[in-house]
Parts: sequence; structure tokens; C-alpha cells
Amino acid sequence: MVLELKVPEGHQLGDLFKNWPKLLSYLVSFVYVGIYWNNHHHQMYTVKRINGAVMWANLHLLFWLSLLPLLTAWAGESHFAAVPMSVYAGDLLMCGVAFTVLQQTVIRAAPSNALLAEAVGEDTKGKLSVAGYILAILVAFVGPLGPAISGVLLIAVALMWVIPDRRIERALDAEEHRQKH
Repeated sequence: MVLELKVPEGHQLGDLFKNWPKLLSYLVSFVYVGIYWNNHHHQMYTVKRINGAVMWANLHLLFWLSLLPLLTAWAGESHFAAVPMSVYAGDLLMCGVAFTVLQQTVIRAAPSNALLAEAVGEDTKGKLSVAGYILAILVAFVGPLGPAISGVLLIAVALMWVIPDRRIERALDAEEHRQKH
């Protein structure tokens, strides 16, 4: 993820943080890309077989992720104004939807991918994430603190996913245990 983070004009540490909105938006977006990267890898570790639909679902996710640098820059440069924050949250919503579509497409691709279905179960965490994104879109327009509350919601969703999905780790451990016995 590349943004035009400009070199500070001064030579003091404080000069680095004069453009704090852009730095903060970059940090949050970098964390989000890392979360998707890690969870995608974790998810795919359970996969035995893919097909063309999985490839297109994967590309669908990549499309929405590819918009993050542009929308990150817009949110940071606008000092987190309501419309850029709402659009940014909308893109994160679409990333979440695309990840869910990919997950379901993988599960349907082959019976040998049943371990992923077992791991995610009802996917409460995924549903909570989507609800958080929708709320972040809507709250961005509620008064002067709306964009800040929207940002806090987006950070809260990210914090739910910072640690790669333990459900997958448990399912992989159980599968390994079944194979040994």
C-alpha cells in the first residue's frame, strides 16, 4: 500500500506529526490490509481444492482492497470529514462482504473444503464486522463527532481481527488430532 507520505519540511520530531491525519489513516489502513492478508492466508490453509469461482471471488476481494490507498489518502487529507469517512467505511464494508463471499465460495467449491465450514460456523465475528461497518457509514454524518465515532468503530472492528481467526486454528488442530488417531 503506497501513499504519498511527504517528507516533513522541518527537522524536529514534531514536524513529522504535523500531518497526523494522513499518518493515522495510513496506519489504520495498513493494519486492515495486514488483517486481510493474514486471515486470507489462514483461511486458504484449510482449502484442499479451488475452482474458477474461487479465483473470481478472490479477485473481487482484491479489487475492494485495492481501493484502500486512494480512500485512505482522501480520509487523511480531508482530516476525516464525514463523506470521505463514510466512503472509506463503505469500502471496508465491501472488503468484508467480499471476504465472506470468498469464504462461502471456497466452502461450496468442494466437499474437501468442509474444514473451513466447520471452522467459521455461523460466522458471528464476520456478521459483527459487517454491522460495525454499516454503523460506521451511518454515524459519520451524525453531528460534528460523527466522523470520529465512525473512525473508532472502524478501529474496533480491526481490533476484533488483529489476531488471525482462532476458529481456524482450532479446526486445524482438531483435524490433525483426528488424523493421528
